[in-house]
Amino acid sequence: MANSIFRYESKAFIALGLFCFMQMMIQKGYAREFQVNWGLHNAENYNQWAERNRFQIGDSLVFSYAPNDDSVLHVTEEAYKNCNLDSPIAKYTDGHTVFSLDHSGPYYFISGNKDNCGLNEKLVVVVMADRSNRSSTTNETIAPSPPPPSGSTEPPSPAPSGESPPTGSVEINPTQAPSEESNPTKNAATSLVLMSVAGSGMGAVFVASTLVLGF
Repeated sequence: MANSIFRYESKAFIALGLFCFMQMMIQKGYAREFQVNWGLHNAENYNQWAERNRFQIGDSLVFSYAPNDDSVLHVTEEAYKNCNLDSPIAKYTDGHTVFSLDHSGPYYFISGNKDNCGLNEKLVVVVMADRSNRSSTTNETIAPSPPPPSGSTEPPSPAPSGESPPTGSVEINPTQAPSEESNPTKNAATSLVLMSVAGSGMGAVFVASTLVLGF
């Protein structure tokens, strides 16, 4: 019995680990690099270009520019609006800057040359929220119904006069006991795997299910 329990638990944890690894590889496979030709020649089109693209966590921006003439500053929203070059979040001067988008939300970039920034050499990129967390954020909570007021319970109505309660025996079907072949530990392990893969894509679910059945 103990060996059987250990075997089913091992299958569940191995399948779960393989599923998590596959999810990580899928996310890496979908990561993209966006080329940004940083300079005044494209300054008017930066944000129009950004609005036409969909950025996700794991994507990267590749800034190309002349390192002796320009630079890239990662700044706050306030510094972006005012072209404030003081105290940036990060400053890049290598001429080929790869910036990883590692969280959702807006990113603000300006030129390290204040005159260039004033001529719209600046960029805002908005990264979408992680898709794997959508199921946990879109579920609506339904408020439970309030209990009935105390003292409002009505007593059962008496039987009409002249009528007698039904006679005869009442047959009660006993609840069928579970068969000896059922295994609660196996069911619990299977439920753990199903709950882990519920919010993910159908492709990953199919592969993870195949791995479990193969053991």
